Amino acid sequence: MCEDHVKGQGGSHRAGHGEPGGPADGGGRLTRRTVFVSSAAAALTLGTVTFAEADGERDPAPGTEQRRTVEGTLPPGSPDFVYLPVEVPRGVREIHVAYTYEKPEVPPGTQGNALDIGLFDEGGTALGGRGFRGWSGGARTEFFVRADEATPGYLPGPIRPGTWHIALGPYTVAPEGLPYRVTVTLTHGAPGRTPRPRYPAERAKGRGRAWYRGDCHLHSWHSDGRRTPEEIAALARAAGLDFLNSSDHNTHSAHRAWSAAAGDDLLVLLGEEITTRNGHVVALGTDPGTFVDWRYRARDNRFGKYARQIRAAGGLVVPAHPHGTCVGCNWKFGFDEADAVEVWNGTYTPDDEVTLAEWDNMLVSSVRSGRGWLPAMGSSDAHRDPDAVGLPQTVVLAEELSRRAIQAGIRAGRSYVAESAEVELAFSASGSRGEHAGIGERLRVAPEAPVTVRLEVKGAPGATPSIVTDQGTLFTGAALPASGAGSVEWRTTAEYAAYVRAEVRRAPAVPGLPGALVAFTNPVFLGA
Repeated sequence: MCEDHVKGQGGSHRAGHGEPGGPADGGGRLTRRTVFVSSAAAALTLGTVTFAEADGERDPAPGTEQRRTVEGTLPPGSPDFVYLPVEVPRGVREIHVAYTYEKPEVPPGTQGNALDIGLFDEGGTALGGRGFRGWSGGARTEFFVRADEATPGYLPGPIRPGTWHIALGPYTVAPEGLPYRVTVTLTHGAPGRTPRPRYPAERAKGRGRAWYRGDCHLHSWHSDGRRTPEEIAALARAAGLDFLNSSDHNTHSAHRAWSAAAGDDLLVLLGEEITTRNGHVVALGTDPGTFVDWRYRARDNRFGKYARQIRAAGGLVVPAHPHGTCVGCNWKFGFDEADAVEVWNGTYTPDDEVTLAEWDNMLVSSVRSGRGWLPAMGSSDAHRDPDAVGLPQTVVLAEELSRRAIQAGIRAGRSYVAESAEVELAFSASGSRGEHAGIGERLRVAPEAPVTVRLEVKGAPGATPSIVTDQGTLFTGAALPASGAGSVEWRTTAEYAAYVRAEVRRAPAVPGLPGALVAFTNPVFLGA
């Protein structure tokens, strides 16, 4: 094994074969090679890490390891992405990367250090991801890539000679900077064979036209989750789900891992949570193997391009937890490119209440402008115990249990959100002449014609049903009995209410504030 240790500061470092000379300045210290701000987020490229080439026609013996260690410090205000080029010689079987960084104590209210990591191959780091080979964010301290296998989050495939790049993402940087240490180990040997990927089927058995329950935002060990696809599938079945969507952060490596977990009773859609510095968006039900880049901010004016890429790959664009409180979680891209919006994320919290109010305001705006409206969804965003898969879940009226049918139901807003499979809603509006419309539909009646709105609830003992319009909550029923079942009716006109939707809530935990949601529906619109 050959090992060199190199060191630098301020984003610079030393690297080479452990000998004087080579691609460094007079003092032997490599400096920042490239700093650029383009159509993507700002990035910094460091000096290249090199390894010894094979001696003439002789490759190193199988199992031979070469190792380089790089140290440096990223200052506050560093670009979103820092690339460490690595020259990979021929005959390499495996690339292994390990890294550490310091996490000093910081004053209250100050962000500490957090450093993400990923890998791009000889295809390069250009926006669009042609060279993308994996991303683990801050979930792992090491990973490997070979032709036949890779760490979850990374893609197996050939190790071709050329310039690879380790991608560092300084998510947050402490005032004194972010000292890091990266060790790259190359193992020589026969390359191995990359297995042909297998993907889950796009249709499950289902029940024909029916209401199907799903969780479209959750994480496996292919990003920062702690569960395997098989474990998630078992929890999904236990939660009464019919479908789910694979949505690991900034990688599609899990796509090929879901085929064994799916089945006639569980439809698995494939996607990604595109995790930018200005918000997260779920790609829901894309073609197998679709990767969507995340390396841009709202100011770069690039999101529209990648939203269109999601749709071109057959997926839906769903902004996730728009008012999430974590750094970078708040949605800054607007909703013009969205197909739906995640209103309820995991356990119901105040940020969900804010999102619900914002979504309702968007409904009012759509009525006023005559433009299309944005359907609401809910998902668990489950990562690990004790996160509950299927809390909440989106219940979709679809013609069958298939990728296209579920997506059509979501896009049309023929859905409601419930905290569990125990909760069932039936919500509709009808006119005096036999007109009828369900969730996501329009009841076409004259402005002054009488309209009867009916809500039926099951599985929500003690909760309170209400009916909300573009004016606000105009009807609240009595608390449901211990059986959890009940129904309410309310009468209105299209002139008085442009739309109606239902909410079922628990009693308020804080006087004067609304109680947590048990369920809510997309609207029924009223009027011609």
